[in-house]
Amino acid sequence: MRDASIAAVGRFLLAALFLISGLSKLGAAAATTGYIASAGLPLPGVVYAITLVVEIAGGLLLLIGFKAKPVAAVLALFSVAAAVLFHSNFADQNQAIHFVKNLAIAGGLLQVAVAGAGRLSLDGRRLQTA
Repeated sequence: MRDASIAAVGRFLLAALFLISGLSKLGAAAATTGYIASAGLPLPGVVYAITLVVEIAGGLLLLIGFKAKPVAAVLALFSVAAAVLFHSNFADQNQAIHFVKNLAIAGGLLQVAVAGAGRLSLDGRRLQTA
């Protein structure tokens, strides 16, 4: 049971990052859209909407451990894309730190994508009843 608890805490910590980030963007639409535009991405409003869905829905699904493997894979890709698109100015130490942090987050998510959510999750519950 100890491993299941550790897996659940790990999922919670990863999910919290995306939920907090997504909810903060929800409250700062103009600033977030402006930041996306400043990175040179096309259709910043569309990118903003996709970001909200990925961060909030992905965070919630990861939190409860539902379809955790594909959700974690999507969040890992999202984290790498965010690193490359928004944090690749290595002359700025803060951006370099964010770049590496995003890669580390992607690494943790890839572990979930391979191992699954664990027994203390909706995915784990479905496996136990099957």
